[in-house]
Amino acid sequence: MTASQRRNQLIGIGRSLFAARGLDATTIDEIAAAAGVSKPVIYEHFGSKEGLYTQVVELEFQVLLQSINEALAAEAKPRILVEQAALALLGYIEERTDGFRILMRDAPPSQPEGAFATLLSHVAERVEDLLADEFSRRGFSAADGAMYAQMLVGMVAMTGQWWLDHRQPDKRAVAAHLVNLAWNGLTGLQKDPELTSDA
Repeated sequence: MTASQRRNQLIGIGRSLFAARGLDATTIDEIAAAAGVSKPVIYEHFGSKEGLYTQVVELEFQVLLQSINEALAAEAKPRILVEQAALALLGYIEERTDGFRILMRDAPPSQPEGAFATLLSHVAERVEDLLADEFSRRGFSAADGAMYAQMLVGMVAMTGQWWLDHRQPDKRAVAAHLVNLAWNGLTGLQKDPELTSDA
């Protein structure tokens, strides 16, 4: 195994163990045994268990952030962008469940405020720009975009955390209901919401 292959193997094993047990409950001995290597190999690549954990978190953080950024960067109407961003988060949860569990759990030393909180802050900044334009177009205060961005991102994030363990209904239905509430509000809820995009 090359050094790069070994590093990727250790990150994958670390991801699984950290997702199941958390940072504190996972030992360097368990990681080494699962990888079939000695502890010094892990130290050589990452310096410590915390070093490995930080690499796992940073990788997952970048994967999820890139997915949401791509969803929000498309040329589309604001409602479609909200749909795509919700689907991006739910798709990440579905495909990289271990990664999402880690992002939700322990903060690595490089992000003391928490990886998920940092991610949500980045996403809220992107959504704020989107909402500011939409608010201005509708005659509302563009300055309120920041507050509404936090509300929208928080609603999607909390729903994602709930869906992590429930997985029902499917992600498209969950995204449709999220956008229904975000776009129509409680007084304008549709009985049977559907996504308007094909994504």
